[in-house]
Amino acid sequence: MHRDTILIIGREDLLGLALALGLGLLIGVQRGWAQRREAAGTRFAGIRTYGLFGLAGGLAGVAARLAPILSGVILGAAALLVVAGYWRSSRGGATAVSGTASLVTLLTLACGYLAASGARVAAAAIAGSILLVLAMRSPLHRLIRSLHEREIMAVGRFALIALVVLPLLPNDPVGPFSAWKPQSLWLVVVMVSGFSFAGYLAAKWLGPQRGTLATAATASLVSSTAVTAAMAARHRAGDPQVALLNAAITLASAVMFVRVMVLSAVLAPVALPTLAVGAVPGLLVSLAATALLRRRIMVEAGPDAPQDVKVRNPFDLAPALLMLAMVMALTAAARWVLSLYGDRGLAVVLALTGVVDVDSAIITLGSLPGGTLTARVAGLVLLPPIVLNTLFKASIAMTIGGKRAWPAALALVASAVAALLPLLVAV
Repeated sequence: MHRDTILIIGREDLLGLALALGLGLLIGVQRGWAQRREAAGTRFAGIRTYGLFGLAGGLAGVAARLAPILSGVILGAAALLVVAGYWRSSRGGATAVSGTASLVTLLTLACGYLAASGARVAAAAIAGSILLVLAMRSPLHRLIRSLHEREIMAVGRFALIALVVLPLLPNDPVGPFSAWKPQSLWLVVVMVSGFSFAGYLAAKWLGPQRGTLATAATASLVSSTAVTAAMAARHRAGDPQVALLNAAITLASAVMFVRVMVLSAVLAPVALPTLAVGAVPGLLVSLAATALLRRRIMVEAGPDAPQDVKVRNPFDLAPALLMLAMVMALTAAARWVLSLYGDRGLAVVLALTGVVDVDSAIITLGSLPGGTLTARVAGLVLLPPIVLNTLFKASIAMTIGGKRAWPAALALVASAVAALLPLLVAV
């Protein structure tokens, strides 16, 4: 029994060492390719050296359980070699000394240690992240060169509200009927402002049409309401691409209809057949509106239209705060109805909460005990949140974006009516 245990441990150690060597060689391949044009003798390390550093880390990881002092000596000696190599490069009269090679070498050593000490997934993930960052050298440099001061300021402001303010806010219920959770509410501000800034950058790098539509489609997988507010904010800022922004709003609505049907199929499959009867017409109307608005984009722009993104402020908090106020009012109203009518007001509560977040209505319905609602009733209960959410987005588009957003708002109203008709027929 003891011998078998030793064999299993030995096999695991060998696998860890093999992974440590492999990760080192993998990183070495990238570094060797990136430095292929440098003169012989000027490179700090090549593919073999990185592989050996990974193996050294692996040996230290294996030795840590049996001989911690030996493990420390291996790690210390390897780190000393890295420092010595960097010192030699900086003293050698090189015109540009980069710390990337030395730091990557130390990280390779750490990956090898993790791989041999049992954390193989973490080691592989870190090594993959290192390769990704190294491969993005040119795109990142182009990004830095393309940024203006206002965009750097926008990044700083977003970091402030997302990485400083958001974690510091409590998430305990406060306010009337304990309806508000400060952290969850501030997340609305983070999402709206973040999607707005992401759309600005995507339009700048990919071109107005591809960047804006790609941002709307992908971001609406999280929140089509936030996307609508972000695009309406660009209307408010005077973005000349009026038809494009309206197309992005209707495209986000179309993605929302698809998303709720998929989510319903997973969490509340009993409601899907009836729900799809209303969601599919709404989806088709949104797609038709998107296609019509896209046809207007080139006509609106003209052949000589400039391709620069002309948004005065890439990070405008006012639309996000306006949506936050709407969310707070609707959340309090939903809790008020629940306090008055209890479970009997389930459909009303789901409709009110779904105004802001359709997914929450589907999740709530999916969490009910089986048999609480029939398949037909379950589907009919989920249709009002979808309709009201679509109308809410139309009101956001008009409130924030003004007259420029009326084509998108009209399309959203039409898709809401198309989704509502099956409900009216059923009643």
